[in-house]
Amino acid sequence: MSHPTAIQLLQAVQLFLKEAEAALDGRLAFHAKVAGNALGMVVRELAQAPDAAEDAAFAPFGGRDALCEGLRRGDFLPGDAAVLRAVRAAALARLAVDNPRYPTFQRLMERDLP
Repeated sequence: MSHPTAIQLLQAVQLFLKEAEAALDGRLAFHAKVAGNALGMVVRELAQAPDAAEDAAFAPFGGRDALCEGLRRGDFLPGDAAVLRAVRAAALARLAVDNPRYPTFQRLMERDLP
């Protein structure tokens, strides 16, 4: 028998906090909700690996730091379609972890860039 994964353990604690929140009032209920939301972010980060998505998006430019330096030097143009696609991919990977319920998130995910 295998043991639960880190994600499963975090989800169990998140479920407990959601149930406890219903029984709490005021400040304690608020803090239970905040803690549950924080655990949700950790679960999504573990599952979606936004650092890897960012690394992949910026790899054609030599990485994030190289892209930033290239933009400062003028080697890359901020309006370049490839730069915009890379920055968009990295930002959406982060947003998917931080706030996937953001009202325009799905629109941004579906929208194509030139």
